[in-house]
Amino acid sequence: MNPSPAQTLPPAQRNRNRMLLVLIVVLFLGSAVVAGALRFSGWRPTGMQNRGELLDPPGDLRAHPLHLIDGGSYEWRPAERRWRILVAPPRDCAQACVELSQQLDLVWQLFGRNADHVDILWAGAVPEGAVRNPAWRLVEADPALRATLPRIDGGPGEADNGVPAYVVDPNGFVILRYAPGFDPGDLRSDMAKLLKLK
Repeated sequence: MNPSPAQTLPPAQRNRNRMLLVLIVVLFLGSAVVAGALRFSGWRPTGMQNRGELLDPPGDLRAHPLHLIDGGSYEWRPAERRWRILVAPPRDCAQACVELSQQLDLVWQLFGRNADHVDILWAGAVPEGAVRNPAWRLVEADPALRATLPRIDGGPGEADNGVPAYVVDPNGFVILRYAPGFDPGDLRSDMAKLLKLK
């Protein structure tokens, strides 16, 4: 009877082979355990994190029909894959709203060819000097709409002189909130990722 190849190896070589096999198993299982721990702890790579506050649960605007100020209603039409930036400022908003309109216009222009897939919904009167662009849709400042938007009048520790902005998905769900005085670059960054989901 001929000895098997494993029996012909010197004991030192056999031990190295066993250690190599154990090391491969440990690396495979160890990386799976680490990945699982990171996943369930909520950690995400920096590039995957959103800059705005993720609303959980999201607000549902589908039950609140939006009426355009110039007549008619604003339809959600999910099949069009249109995203919305929604702002519902208070009545006495003046200079803060003018600045916000300038920031939203700049963000919209930076979308480039994807700008056609974004509407800016402005609820209520537009202050004198506000910048408007083709994406603007003026809707009535409905109390039911304002009640659906989380912390519409600001939250603890937020700027008193600003207005929050919201991102609404194509189906009519409010998914992200940006606190008053937010950085427009954060909104642009999040929207750029969402527009790739078309």
